Amino acid sequence: MPALDGIGVLVTRPEQQATPLCRLLEAQGAATIRLPAIEIKPCGDLRALRARVGAIEAFDLIVFTSANAVRFGSMLLEQRRDLTLAAIGPATARALNQDGYRVTVQPEADFDSEGLLQSPQLEHISGHRILLIRGSEGRPLLQQEFRNRGAHVVSADVYERTPANPSAEQLAAVQSEIDAGRLHVITATSEEIGSRLLGMLPGGGLQKLSWLVPGERVAAALRRRGLLAPLVTAASAEDQELVAALVRWRAGEPGA
Repeated sequence: MPALDGIGVLVTRPEQQATPLCRLLEAQGAATIRLPAIEIKPCGDLRALRARVGAIEAFDLIVFTSANAVRFGSMLLEQRRDLTLAAIGPATARALNQDGYRVTVQPEADFDSEGLLQSPQLEHISGHRILLIRGSEGRPLLQQEFRNRGAHVVSADVYERTPANPSAEQLAAVQSEIDAGRLHVITATSEEIGSRLLGMLPGGGLQKLSWLVPGERVAAALRRRGLLAPLVTAASAEDQELVAALVRWRAGEPGA
């Protein structure tokens, strides 16, 4: 019997990113329903952004903070293959690799800003010029810490997150699945997604499910925002890590 047979999972990632996670969950026997909490859209004028960034070869390091940053910002690289690139995690690195670029710096364990900052290559960057390609309203940690280490940082915001607006019919369908006991787990792969979700269904319907979150930082942030539901904590927001955490949870392993 598949490890997640009989488990219903509400997948809340943006539509473009939901399919790979749904496929992995379904391969383990789970039934998935999609309810995107946010949408990802390009922001700004590309020509104006290129002009503001200036010569791409002038940067000692170019950091991509997500696969979406690659999706909307890789054109800033101008097809140059001699640049030093950093990726915040495996999904971001894969997106760059698929576009034909080689990643030099990425975390060894924790796939987030804190993990990237632990990379030995980033210890001594005083005087370096760093381009940070990210989404608008992203965490300021990388920019702040790079500057604290003496680097000159330019930020290029290439996409924005906007609230999704599910229809009344979509929300009613999800509530019906919860009421029928066919939904058991909801994914919240970022604090922002979790915050959006908390206000989506009246009567605290989503509080009745277990929430699958990537790491203690997101878990603590959602607790502060009023989440009372049981938490299943994955090692990261990588699809494979999320599914592995859910399999451990289903098996009743300690710490799942």
